[in-house]
Amino acid sequence: MKRLGNKEGNAFVRREIEEAAIRLLKDRELSGISVSEIVAEAGVSRNSFYRNYSSKEDILRSRVSSMLTEWNSSWEKRGSDSNAAMYGSLFAHLKENKDFYLLLKERGLFDLFQDAYLELFGPKPEIDNMWAYTVSFIAYGTLGWIEEWISRGMQESADAMAEMLLKNGMK
Repeated sequence: MKRLGNKEGNAFVRREIEEAAIRLLKDRELSGISVSEIVAEAGVSRNSFYRNYSSKEDILRSRVSSMLTEWNSSWEKRGSDSNAAMYGSLFAHLKENKDFYLLLKERGLFDLFQDAYLELFGPKPEIDNMWAYTVSFIAYGTLGWIEEWISRGMQESADAMAEMLLKNGMK
């Protein structure tokens, strides 16, 4: 059996903890799940948990942030400047991970998605005021579309969502 290096081992532990927390979250609220249950389900130590996370919420926040960062990196590699295509890709990402995002919404944890989304795509303190207001308008508007779509059970396809935007002025 091949030994994992520190970086690979830590990534493995984080993945196991995240997967365990999500499995447990399917059956009950996060407040009813203990750190002990998560580490037992993951097969790791409490030290491993606290070396990687500060709270149970931090597990899910980390997962959402990683997922959105991976999507954004993938999108940026395409080099497209079409907003409609970008939103189609974003909605496709959300649809591909439907079970996870619906679970967050169902468990009252969608604020973790909002926080991660705004951290990546919201206004930054170093940009000038007008640009910050514009970025804020777009980020919060997009977040509203996403949250409403998820609240309605993601009925439309990602392509249908992009088409709606395109038909209503998005280029």
